[in-house]
Amino acid sequence: MGKNLVVIPTYNELGNIREIIQADFDLGLDIDILIVDDNSKDGTGEVVDELIASNKYNGRLHVMHRAGKLGLGTAYIQGFEWGLEKGYEVFISQDADFSHDPKYIKTMLEDIKTNDLVIGSRYVKGGAVKNWGLIRRMISLGGSIYARTLLLTRVRDLTGGYNCYSKKALGKINLKSIVSNGYCFQIEMKWRCALGKLKIKETPIVFEDRRVGQSKMSKKIFIEALLKVFVMGFSRKKFRSMLGN
Repeated sequence: MGKNLVVIPTYNELGNIREIIQADFDLGLDIDILIVDDNSKDGTGEVVDELIASNKYNGRLHVMHRAGKLGLGTAYIQGFEWGLEKGYEVFISQDADFSHDPKYIKTMLEDIKTNDLVIGSRYVKGGAVKNWGLIRRMISLGGSIYARTLLLTRVRDLTGGYNCYSKKALGKINLKSIVSNGYCFQIEMKWRCALGKLKIKETPIVFEDRRVGQSKMSKKIFIEALLKVFVMGFSRKKFRSMLGN
């Protein structure tokens, strides 16, 4: 077992799952992969079971089967908790759809050696987004600016999901008390790291829209995130106390 765990939540990612697993392992890095599958109807979880049974990856691929579509936030939290129990030291959150290019994992693993959180950032120098329409660009960038303003943080890409956490960071932010589950989950995780005075680095990535399948983003999820960020911004003292600050 390596010390670095890549956690990939899935729901109906049959068209991507074999390829993203292979691409990650092809990097030749000291990583294990945990797929957290929310009972995908297209057989994603079963494909991962087959790969594990074949022992193609020598015990470095793992899967967690959940009862249904329970949300991105809880998928990551359960994945991180599983990894902590198994003794992993570094945790990378990655989408299955290739919008998070595996090539950046190497940089993240280098940067996390001297930081507590490394953010794959679209909104720092060198970062970019490809194959998005104007409206989606405005929603994403506007969401980060809105959250950054209300939460009084310097983190530029609060909404992105390609991140690398140290064991220290996950211990500090109190995973069990995370209140967000959807789009806002990524914001709350990073904000807690900032409130906890952890060392954060944003490393540039180029985010490319998914190759296969449909986005899980919806209007309901986005509105929910706006409201939760507003509440978080006015509950700063409460969140500080959760972190022992």
